[in-house]
Amino acid sequence: MATLLVVEDEERIGELLTSALVANGHDVRRATTGAEALHAASAGHLDLALLDLGLPDIDGIDVCRELRRSQPGCIVVVLTARKDEMDVVEGLESGADDYLTKPFRLTELLARVRAHLRRASIAPTAETLEYGDLTIDLAARRCHIHGNDLALRPKEFDLLARLAAEPDRAVSRVALIDDVWDTHWYGSTKTLDVHIAALRRQLTDAAAHTEHVRLPAITTVRGHGYRLDTRAE
Repeated sequence: MATLLVVEDEERIGELLTSALVANGHDVRRATTGAEALHAASAGHLDLALLDLGLPDIDGIDVCRELRRSQPGCIVVVLTARKDEMDVVEGLESGADDYLTKPFRLTELLARVRAHLRRASIAPTAETLEYGDLTIDLAARRCHIHGNDLALRPKEFDLLARLAAEPDRAVSRVALIDDVWDTHWYGSTKTLDVHIAALRRQLTDAAAHTEHVRLPAITTVRGHGYRLDTRAE
């Protein structure tokens, strides 16, 4: 049983989501404001949060950032009625792992939740991958450079691990979406691009603050996908 947080100020939608998730065997906390959401997050471990961005008191983007800080292992799926692409990108960059645009189908939302929780529950192996000064500990779900941890979000770690599983080989966008998000994807794949950009920033920032560091690069393969170039160390 997973512990979920539903943050939705529209009573009908909030009740529908809560009832459906409870019926699927989950322990569900409910919040209708940003303040309630942050209080619920402080009450204990969360596996996944469904977060409406249009809250009455605190902007959902700010709530997302705080959830990511206080619950770094929690999967955050934002629910938004905002149609502008930049709003969606801002939500992803603030710490969200996925998003759904309202109106959405309940069956699709439940499928996304199942997929995210299934991916998070897969038993890790004891394998450790090392490329230059970058170490990816799959068992502990930690990534570090010279002993300094990179603060990766859950999907950022999964994406890096997926690329690292086939170093120096191009991995298609379709394969990355299927393997990391584990769900049938409709429409834009900007979620993937935002997470790739975040990973690149992490590696670039680490290289800038560490002398003589050797790190792989994430290379765009135009018209296909991405590649982890270990020769770029």
